[in-house]
Amino acid sequence: MTERALGLVETRGLVAALEAADAMLKAANVVCVGKEVTDAALVTIKVVGEVGAVKAAVDAGSAAARQVGEVVSTHIIPHPDEQAELVTYSATERAKLNSSIPTRAPAPQPTGKPERDSGPPALKRGSRKS
Repeated sequence: MTERALGLVETRGLVAALEAADAMLKAANVVCVGKEVTDAALVTIKVVGEVGAVKAAVDAGSAAARQVGEVVSTHIIPHPDEQAELVTYSATERAKLNSSIPTRAPAPQPTGKPERDSGPPALKRGSRKS
């Protein structure tokens, strides 16, 4: 199972799609993996990233696209099945997807050395500092 989500914003026309893509990429840590264009002048922008980031991107993209054109549909697929990705992405998009997906930074690993306390020394109970 993947740790990414797929976000889709479908617009009528290229201008609204470009506006959506721009807003999506500025709003959240997502990667635009491609677009789909159909004969009916429908353009779907596809982004991937962590679920929360994709939701924020789709919300921002659809709002921006509505300012300049028509939004036909939006959808978010959290953790799409790997087999569904074969239908969703072209070979070029899959290569981009596998090489540039934003991920969380790994948690720091303990070094085995005790951390030094740089704060003031603690007072013992019952003692006063003069």
